[in-house]
Amino acid sequence: MTTHHSTAPALTGRTALVTGATRGVGFAIARKLCACGADVLLDYAEDEANAARAVGALAGLPGRAAAVRADVTVDFDALCDEAGRRFGHLDIFVHNTSYFRPAPTLATTPEQVDRSLAVALRPLLTGASRLAGLMAGRPGRIVAVSSTGAHRVVPRYAGAGVAKAALESLVRYLAVELAGRGIAVNAVAAAKVDKGDGTVPAEVAKTITERTPGGRLTRPEDVADAVSLLCTDEAGWLQGQVVTVDGGLGLVAG
Repeated sequence: MTTHHSTAPALTGRTALVTGATRGVGFAIARKLCACGADVLLDYAEDEANAARAVGALAGLPGRAAAVRADVTVDFDALCDEAGRRFGHLDIFVHNTSYFRPAPTLATTPEQVDRSLAVALRPLLTGASRLAGLMAGRPGRIVAVSSTGAHRVVPRYAGAGVAKAALESLVRYLAVELAGRGIAVNAVAAAKVDKGDGTVPAEVAKTITERTPGGRLTRPEDVADAVSLLCTDEAGWLQGQVVTVDGGLGLVAG
C-alpha cells in the first residue's frame, strides 16, 4: 500500500464517481484515487454492509470517500444527481461495473448477452450528456474498465467478451464527440485479475503466471494504477485508447 500511495499522481481537489466500487478492481480504483487526493463517490448495487466497510477502509487517505447505492442500468440519472449534490461538479467518472456469468459460447443465452450489454453500455450511452454537463469547464476524464477478453477468446467468457468489445467501441465514439469539451475518454483492459479471494483456480493461475513476462497475475492495484494515470492532466491528449494491463501476457505468441 505504501508504495502505491507514495507514488500517487496528484489529483488533489478532483472529484470522482466510480461504479462497482466497493470490492475487487472497483475498490482498488477508489482507493487509488483517494490516495491521489480525489474525493470519491463509490457506487454499489446491494451489499450495504460491505459498502460501509469499504468507506471505512478509505478513511485517513488524502481524499474523502462516500458510498451511494444504485443500479447503473436504471438509476444512472439518480447517481449523477447524487454526485452533483455532493460535489457540485465531477472531474472523473470510472465505469467499472460489469455482468458476467461463465458459460460456453454455444450455451450462452441472448438474455445473458443482453444483460452484459446493458451493464456495459447503458451508463455511458445514456449518461454521457449528463456527465459532460457535470464536467463542464473542467478537464474531465471518463475511463471504462474493459478486459482482454474483448479481443481475445477466453473460455466461458463470450457474453462478457462481446459486451466489453462493444464498450471499447463506445469509448472511441464518445472520445470523438467529447474531446472538444475537454473531456478525455479512454479504457483500461485487464488480463485475468487475481483478487486474492481464491476465484482463480491454482492450475489456471500457474499457467497464466508461467506465460506472463512479468511473472505473476494481474492485480486490482495494477488496474487502479493505470486508471489513475489516465486521470492526470498529462494524459489529456490521450483519446479513445485502450491501455492493456497484463504484464506483457498479450505479447506472447501461442
